[in-house]
Amino acid sequence: MKFSQGIVAVATALSAAVLLVGCQKTAPQKPRSVKRVGMVIGLKEDKIEEYKKVHADTNPGVRDLLNKYHMHNFSIFLQKMPDGKYYEFGYYEYTGDDFEGDMAKLAVEKRNIEWLKVCDPMQTPLPGADGWTEMERVYYNP
Repeated sequence: MKFSQGIVAVATALSAAVLLVGCQKTAPQKPRSVKRVGMVIGLKEDKIEEYKKVHADTNPGVRDLLNKYHMHNFSIFLQKMPDGKYYEFGYYEYTGDDFEGDMAKLAVEKRNIEWLKVCDPMQTPLPGADGWTEMERVYYNP
């Protein structure tokens, strides 16, 4: 057998092995569920600039904690409403398996507690609420 024939034989055997491995059945993976959360809260007009500053992309804040507890695509939007008040709309996607458990763990994180001490006084909860009010999702287009 010539050297070149040996190389071709090895390459053919490797290709067959790769094909066999690729064809092996793997256990079906459970599709990851996503809880989409929309929420609303008021923002004090005299605190808007400070609020924007602490939420600037350059401020790491608690971003890593949000990811740690499976909260992704977190966004906050601000709008002045016809009543003259400012409201924030927040949105995130929760991708974990234990929403209540993860939120309880996040609530006792020291940096999160400190973060909320800064942010909470800038906000005005809706009547009857003590923080962000979760909204009902009525439509989703994947």
